[in-house]
Amino acid sequence: MPPRKKALPRPLPEGWIVTDAEKRQWRLGKMIGQGGFGLIYLASPGTGKHDEDEAEFVIKVEYKENGPLFSELKFYQRAAKPADIQKWMQVKRLRFLGIPKYCGHGIVEFDELSYRFMVIERLGKDLQHIFEKQGKMFKNQVVLNLGLKMLHVLEYIHENEYIHGDIKAANILLGFKDSNKLYLADYGLSYRYSPNQIHKKYEERPKKGHNGTIEYTSIDAHKGVAPSRRSDLEILGYCMLHWMCGKLPWEQYLNKPELVLEAKTKLMEKLPESVTQISPHGAKCGEIAKILSLVKKLGYDERPNYHMLQKILLDGLKETQKDFNDFLDFSPVSEVEAHGYCLYNELKPRTTQLLTKKKYAEDECNKLTGSDRQYEDEYLIQQANDDQIEFSWRKWCLLLVFLIILIVIVTLY
Repeated sequence: MPPRKKALPRPLPEGWIVTDAEKRQWRLGKMIGQGGFGLIYLASPGTGKHDEDEAEFVIKVEYKENGPLFSELKFYQRAAKPADIQKWMQVKRLRFLGIPKYCGHGIVEFDELSYRFMVIERLGKDLQHIFEKQGKMFKNQVVLNLGLKMLHVLEYIHENEYIHGDIKAANILLGFKDSNKLYLADYGLSYRYSPNQIHKKYEERPKKGHNGTIEYTSIDAHKGVAPSRRSDLEILGYCMLHWMCGKLPWEQYLNKPELVLEAKTKLMEKLPESVTQISPHGAKCGEIAKILSLVKKLGYDERPNYHMLQKILLDGLKETQKDFNDFLDFSPVSEVEAHGYCLYNELKPRTTQLLTKKKYAEDECNKLTGSDRQYEDEYLIQQANDDQIEFSWRKWCLLLVFLIILIVIVTLY
């Protein structure tokens, strides 16, 4: 009897040899995990027995009739060819782009059942495991760095007419032998938003609503709208907010999707105040609020300004005196240490900070042309206004404190 579609497959025996479409043989090791519809095994090339602790590949297995692994396989074949990724990295001057390396695929028969399998490089622990272990809160600079690395991946995916569709900590994994490398994995819900360069039309389909991981899925997905580039960016914004604050405003409604949609809509409508209100004491979520504000303004089929989104996070990293390529420090810290600024930064003369920001912004603007400059100018104008308001507010507060002290002194003497 054929298996029920989308059922979790029966395990294959350890040591089983499978042959991919290129006639390469792979030996299955022990099973190390399972997803919604598939199993994951350690794997080694060839037929000989290998040290499993050093295995550098994994094999994902699903019943042939299932869809997620087929979708993931098509993504790798169409949009994630190693040569294309390498070329992109050279053009963008990136040292690394966090998309797992695809190694092969095939169909195997076992016990009168057909299985589809795909071979990719082995990865390490997932971010969800680390997030929970460290008390469900990451340092400010870690969140900004994570967001920046994921933005680079999303830009590449989107430029190849795909969206990821299910960004979350459980799908972001460290490298197997290099824990400072982060990969966005699991493309089972990946989707071609613009096949043949024709963007999908906006259409609300309530019967298909609330698809994806309920905590992070986009407002469009709640309404049954086909995912788009802005959906991926909205999901990433919610993830960053969770990593920074340790909670989301709709956590108590996860079994009631309509209330989750209502809470997300309210948050997006009242930006940036809505983000500030849920931020713990000392947290700096301004960058997340800015990113979500830009996402809110995006049209359904509009190309995001990735440069500006990345720059927002880069500016935040500069203020924490951290670099995009710095080692990711996932060590547990107190809430204040996680989100508070270094005291040294707070004691810097504010005018010096503003001049530094202005010089950096001018240098960046000189590199831009066309639509990038238009978006950049809007961002810089808003940033300058925010800085000026903050500076004026602090100046008048200090003057008021000085006057109060003066009055007290005169009264006493």
